[in-house]
Amino acid sequence: MTLDLRDYLRVLSRRWRVIALVTLLGTGAGILASTLATPEYRATTTLFASLQGDADTSQLNQGNSFTQARVQSYAEVATSPEVTGPVIEYLRLRVTPGQLAERISAEAPLNTVLVRLTVTDTQAVRAARTSNALAGRFAEVIRELESPDTDTSESPVRLTVIQPAAVPSAPSSPQTTLNVALGLVVGLALGLGLGVALETVDTSMRDSKALAECLAAAAGPPVLSSIVHDPSASRRPVSLRDDTHGTRAEGFRKLRVNLQFAEVGKRPKVIAVTSPLPREGKSSVSVNLAATLAEEGARVCLIDCDLRRPSVASALGLVRDAGLTTALLGKVAVCDVLQSAGSFSVLTSGMIPPNPTQLLGSPQFESLLQELAEEFDHVVVDTAPVLPFADTPAMAHAVDGYLLVARAGRTSRSQVLDALRILDRVKVPVLGAVLNAAPARGDGEAHGYAYRYQPKPETAGGLTALVSTRLASVVPRRRSSANGRAASASASASAETRT
Repeated sequence: MTLDLRDYLRVLSRRWRVIALVTLLGTGAGILASTLATPEYRATTTLFASLQGDADTSQLNQGNSFTQARVQSYAEVATSPEVTGPVIEYLRLRVTPGQLAERISAEAPLNTVLVRLTVTDTQAVRAARTSNALAGRFAEVIRELESPDTDTSESPVRLTVIQPAAVPSAPSSPQTTLNVALGLVVGLALGLGLGVALETVDTSMRDSKALAECLAAAAGPPVLSSIVHDPSASRRPVSLRDDTHGTRAEGFRKLRVNLQFAEVGKRPKVIAVTSPLPREGKSSVSVNLAATLAEEGARVCLIDCDLRRPSVASALGLVRDAGLTTALLGKVAVCDVLQSAGSFSVLTSGMIPPNPTQLLGSPQFESLLQELAEEFDHVVVDTAPVLPFADTPAMAHAVDGYLLVARAGRTSRSQVLDALRILDRVKVPVLGAVLNAAPARGDGEAHGYAYRYQPKPETAGGLTALVSTRLASVVPRRRSSANGRAASASASASAETRT
């Protein structure tokens, strides 16, 4: 499988929250590091190394080469105890020679006779004083080392301070801008890496395209519809009532149309709606599928066969205590416990039994479904999830087909494949799959998002009144025109008669 630029951008758009969070954390770490760091100041003293004594041009050239070679070694002397010890005593510093050496940086640029001594300190004035004192003591130590005898005046090399250290006006560290930029870059890199890692290990069905590829790889059923996510779905269980022309309602209408062609030669009548795991929206799909089928004027019955955690009665505001289990136990006739949900009938679950699997696999349940199938045009069965329970496969002998519901961003590829394998064993066809809670803008099936509309009844009524008025004005005009033509013809006939 190859990925184009749009796929990469889609991956970034899915994980932008993680990327943004890690980037903000990295930037915050840079700001925090700059805030908590102690300011440090740097003061630099520059010395010039030269040869003493008179010499001709040839000797000067040789001496210059000699000095350049020696200067490279002088930088190592600057941090020696012979230099730092007297400086500590002179300035009365509360540090050891080793600690002061860590604050000193000696640099001798190539092909030059310059030596730069830099001292870093938390106080600007102390940094400048230490650098200047260090340069003076450094020159003395070099003069002693280069003297052939104890007489330092005969040293061939002389170090002269050409630029003393000045008190720095601003700290050299922390560099807030650099720290923030570095934190931003590191955070962005870590965020991108984390986003790619999460996308790699995430096998959930993000859109209908991913679900279709998963089903095609397993030679499974097609994706019949994609239902967009609606945060208010729990408060509006039937989408057709409040948002008749919305994208979510159109998704269920598309499901209804595609179900008609799911099985060629045999139109499924008893459809069991299930899902791999709980909380994937199978009950919501069952309720809206029943309402959509009833929209055509068909007689539809919805049965809540999820005897583990029934939810149809509470979603539609119906009574749950008397329902499916009551009829299966033979206490009442099934027609006596049917309730109305407006355009369709509902058989709620009834009391939760201790043995749901045995109850749904019994001949009594098959007879009940046959009775309802004879009375209604469509029977929609809301079942328990496939993977945790055996209730759904147990009722295979009584249904015409299954409808598998997967939730976008939650149901994984392996869960869909495991559910298909379980349902394939019972030899009842899986009519298709439905992606629930799909993203409105990112899903390839949700094309109607940009085309959604809401008709205005008052506009339609006004248009009807306008058309009626125009027609009323046109008809008399046509009648008067016809009468005029008839009068003219009569007058002509009278004239001809007189003639």
